[in-house]
Amino acid sequence: MAFTFAQKVLFKHCDPAGSVCYPRYFEMMNDCVEAFFDEVLRAPFEDIHTSGGVPTAQIATRFTAPSRHGDHLILTLRVEKVGRTSFDYRMSDTCGSERRFETTATLVHITSAGRPTPWPEPIRETLSAQKDQSA
Repeated sequence: MAFTFAQKVLFKHCDPAGSVCYPRYFEMMNDCVEAFFDEVLRAPFEDIHTSGGVPTAQIATRFTAPSRHGDHLILTLRVEKVGRTSFDYRMSDTCGSERRFETTATLVHITSAGRPTPWPEPIRETLSAQKDQSA
């Protein structure tokens, strides 16, 4: 099952020409991931980051069309692969029927010392269930 996150393009996201400045897309992607952890995994970042974190180990993004101030975007996150200490996701962004970007990324669960550590079992189970529903 895919997780969706609505994002209106705000003034703060735009360059002087009125379109989204590409680094702001990465903030939106992270907002979607953070909402996914909170709403689906029931593991808010404010809890996870007390003893470690979930940094992005790799990300690849293809931008296909610009977004403009006032656009209503839908970011869709799908779990692709679940490992012992990491998971891969695919995310796309649409405005109406037009795709604006597609990205793939790997997140790694780490300790406060920055070392990979296994996902807590409830998180791993939920990630696996999400992957199975996306297949």
